[in-house]
Amino acid sequence: MIKKEMIAMLLAGGQGSRLGVLTAKMAKPAVSFGGKYRIIDFPLSNCINSGVDTVGVLTQYQPLRLNTHIGIGIPWDLDRNIGGVTVLPPYEKSENSEWYTGTANAIYQNLDYMETYNPDYVLILSGDHIYKMDYEVMLDFHKEKGADVTIAVMPVPMEEAKRFGIMITDETGKITEFEEKPENPRSNLASMGIYIFNWKTLKEALIAKANQPALDFGKHVIPYCHDNGSPMYAYEFTGYWKDVGTLESYWQANMELIDLVPEFNLYEEYWKIYTKSETLPPQYLSKDSVIERSIVGEGSEIYGKVYNSVIGRGVVIGENAVIRDSIIMNEVEIKESAQCIKCIVAEGAVIGENAVLGEGEEQPNETDPKIYNAGIVTIGEKTLIPADVRIGKNSVVLGATGPEDYPEGVLKSGSTLIKAGDEV
Repeated sequence: MIKKEMIAMLLAGGQGSRLGVLTAKMAKPAVSFGGKYRIIDFPLSNCINSGVDTVGVLTQYQPLRLNTHIGIGIPWDLDRNIGGVTVLPPYEKSENSEWYTGTANAIYQNLDYMETYNPDYVLILSGDHIYKMDYEVMLDFHKEKGADVTIAVMPVPMEEAKRFGIMITDETGKITEFEEKPENPRSNLASMGIYIFNWKTLKEALIAKANQPALDFGKHVIPYCHDNGSPMYAYEFTGYWKDVGTLESYWQANMELIDLVPEFNLYEEYWKIYTKSETLPPQYLSKDSVIERSIVGEGSEIYGKVYNSVIGRGVVIGENAVIRDSIIMNEVEIKESAQCIKCIVAEGAVIGENAVLGEGEEQPNETDPKIYNAGIVTIGEKTLIPADVRIGKNSVVLGATGPEDYPEGVLKSGSTLIKAGDEV
């Protein structure tokens, strides 16, 4: 029988609805990040860098892009005969077929997969955070404490604590109480959604709570283990960790990469972030181009001016175009004299000549002010913006739009323009 000390289960089925049109056609872990990567590259790279060579990736929402990206795991050295990476979508069973209804339900439906490796420990990860972490150090802590469950936590400002699962611990780090999104938090140790379980403990908890609708770790499995007296410990993580679940935090995390001394360093030799790389020519910068404090992906051609921005692969920025404080994803074309100020432009979009994105005063977005805010203009995948139009802040555009969609050539701040079914 195959025996693995620790296997990882990576939850990558999330829709990421707070990222708005960026996740209209793909799961959140497949969204581009940092000009070269996708969000899922970070937990996958952490696994192989930590010596975890067996990873089940649980997919559900719009999985095509994610599946194609992961392939058989070659970039992460996870193309193994025994173990490696396995994509685990929900599948038809002889009885009780269902979609994954909660984080723990997804793991429960894959008990057979875990059973084949007969692991001592199971590491549960989320596919949508940006961080570097050595899971081996966390496992050593788990063993040293004699824990059944170890939860990675990080200190958050007290006023933000009510958004998280909060751990109350004694002086040894043992969890004495656990509160899911408490109104009046008594501690600021927030769960990062990273767990190490003893296999026996996890299996027993999942089977015991299997009938719970939308079975979830924070709401059901962790409280069950706690009530049953399983020793549970909080492993405090002090490095960089970013949940890029909103457009503002996603924009912010990308912008932090281009700080003069980035808090999150993509260039460390000993902890590389791996990704599926296309074979592309080098970047081309014309003699009139200007680039300041930016990342520019391979195969991109820059004829205009780029300031404080993250540019993906295969992007073309035309003459006299100006890009400032923006994220431009792969294969975008920005035509001559267009301007993008604080924009997120998704893959394959085309911005017409002289178009100006991100001008004027801020107004709240008319349809989803909680999603489209912070003054960011969001342009969805394969969207076409016609020449000579002006688009205000907090706006969102998706689809192949034409001049007729812009009264007097303007889309005012806070507008939502979504043309279903149309794209470049």
